[in-house]
Amino acid sequence: MPSGDVETFHKDGSWHNRIEGESGGGVFGTHATKEPAVTEGRAEAQSRKVEHIIRSLDGTIGERNTYGHDPRDVKG
Repeated sequence: MPSGDVETFHKDGSWHNRIEGESGGGVFGTHATKEPAVTEGRAEAQSRKVEHIIRSLDGTIGERNTYGHDPRDVKG
């Protein structure tokens, strides 16, 4: 995951958001359930114009959304 992307993940019984590559782990939100964590993570990703990665309980990527320049979107 590139630096600056937003990740929503589950750890220690709570859902969290973090900014990849920021000092201190970049954690900026903790929630009891997934829905408000995803809402908060999406808003932050849209504001930063970066990718939002939403992980499942088992840690695998469940969903991925891009809110800015997508480096994988190659035209030509």
